[in-house]
Amino acid sequence: MADVNRGNRPLSPHLQVYRPQLTSVTSIFTRITGNALIVGAILVVWWFIAAAKGPEAFARADWVLTSYLGDLVMFLSAWALWYHTLAGIRHLIWDTGRGLAIETAEKLGLAIIAGSAILTILTVIIV
Repeated sequence: MADVNRGNRPLSPHLQVYRPQLTSVTSIFTRITGNALIVGAILVVWWFIAAAKGPEAFARADWVLTSYLGDLVMFLSAWALWYHTLAGIRHLIWDTGRGLAIETAEKLGLAIIAGSAILTILTVIIV
């Protein structure tokens, strides 16, 4: 290959070049919520194992999960679950070749954000 002097240009445009778009931000949050769900799952599994181990272990785990911080983590886990589910449905729609127009993709992104908030509040109220 020829040695081409590229100067001080970056090899590829990155975050400093492009402004964030709704579809890219929702995609990033899909990855974040997928990983964050692991934290909530580990806490719930710990709670079940503590219930099987005995009253002292259960009391300790239950105290953590029902504390202010535990309530916050469980609330955010409920939101992450709804958000990740709705984002997965959006990807299934995209996999069929539908909803790929910029305007439609942005509407789907807003629907994910609003839908996850509404479904989380309904879940907290009902449960």
